[in-house]
Amino acid sequence: MNLSLYLLTVLIWGTTWIALKLQLGVVAIPVSIVYRFALAALVLFVILLLSRKLQPMNRRGHLVCVAQGLCLFCVNFMCFLTASQWIPSGLIAVVFSTATLWNALNARLFFGQKIATNVLLGGALGLGGLGLLFWPELAGHAASRETLLGLGLALCGTLCFSAGNMLSSVQQKAGLRPMTTNAWGMLYGAGMLAAYCLLSGIPFAVDWSSRYIGSLLYLVIPGSVIGFTAYLTLVGRMGPERAAYCTVLFPLVALNVSAAVEGYQWTAPALMGLVLVMAGNVLVFRKPRAAAAMSAAVSPTR
Repeated sequence: MNLSLYLLTVLIWGTTWIALKLQLGVVAIPVSIVYRFALAALVLFVILLLSRKLQPMNRRGHLVCVAQGLCLFCVNFMCFLTASQWIPSGLIAVVFSTATLWNALNARLFFGQKIATNVLLGGALGLGGLGLLFWPELAGHAASRETLLGLGLALCGTLCFSAGNMLSSVQQKAGLRPMTTNAWGMLYGAGMLAAYCLLSGIPFAVDWSSRYIGSLLYLVIPGSVIGFTAYLTLVGRMGPERAAYCTVLFPLVALNVSAAVEGYQWTAPALMGLVLVMAGNVLVFRKPRAAAAMSAAVSPTR
């Protein structure tokens, strides 16, 4: 079950970039995010009400959902989309992949969970692998004030994503399932972002083209309803630090899709990066004893 959810999350979120590209144009980015999560919340509520699986929540549960909505379905997306104006997508992917390490640290701080060595090693390998995958893009980007701003926003978005993971863990420990908390969180997140758009004077334009509507539906159903439910279920079942290794694999799927539809060419450094990413994946999912033995075997001091 965990493997199926993991693969589903990676495949879905590794392809949503296509739909995001198709969204650019008539509708402002924040408004597109509002449409996405408002519609996703509606779909989730309809499913939960028809199946009679909508769980009741007390005030504390709703407050946590407000915070989750702010972190996962509002600020997180605004940070990354704004950062993409100043820094290349490869650099954003590298920053986002540190979510594995941030989740491990936050799980230690907030839940007292021991930081597993294999998760740290696997996360570091994955981070190095992504660096090699995107090296041409990173090396060709000059440092500037805008670069620092973009990096700061990407890091802020990653920290918000990690905080949302912790909040979901809190809700699941209280017996609330991700479908219910996602429905409320998406509704609250979309509401807060809609308020921001209104205060900022951003028009709520609508693009009725098949290109825009099709991409929006992909982001609503697979990208949000299925993707976030599968991922946050993994957070509850496997722990936030192991589930977050998905963030390292998303760019890998995206590059493979790009190779098929956009002519991306694999290079020797990129293939080495691929090997490191997959090795990191193996390390993250090894049992602690086996991972410790592997770490000892490759240690230069032995």
